Amino acid sequence: MQTERILLRPWRESDAETLFKYASDPEVGPRAGWPPHKSVEESLEIIRTVFNTDTMWAVEWKETGEAIGCVGYLPASASNLKIADDQAEVGYWIARPYWGQGICTEAMRLVIDYCFRVKGFSILWGDYFPENPASGKVMVKCGFTDTGEETVCPNLEVGADRPVRIMKLKNSK
Repeated sequence: MQTERILLRPWRESDAETLFKYASDPEVGPRAGWPPHKSVEESLEIIRTVFNTDTMWAVEWKETGEAIGCVGYLPASASNLKIADDQAEVGYWIARPYWGQGICTEAMRLVIDYCFRVKGFSILWGDYFPENPASGKVMVKCGFTDTGEETVCPNLEVGADRPVRIMKLKNSK
């Protein structure tokens, strides 16, 4: 899956140093519910365990070949939300030097297309911390609507006690 600027691809162990460079930024992880990475070794372990799935992709910046973020979906069984089996929860993060350039929106549109066209999900869900409105704007640009609901996600490493806004996108096909 790709656009002119980005390529969504599986994570590679060789991405560990770049992942650490961006995921150690204290402004990145906590906005998405995880703590900043403390070492290249930790980043490598995240690649091997959390990102080693066919539902998560590295967002590669084609110009440099670097993995500058992550995008993907969680099936109902792994979701932070209580959703039906034919639904999924989407999520993403992008390295701070790439904020405000529409990259998350591009990446999410690719994932949305994949989730609806290939996986056949009926609804996609997303959530974000209200103190990170840019994340909510990405979802709005991708067609999600605010449900008006908030919840907490107790399995998050950072922010498990803070409410998240719930967004929803129905498959129009």
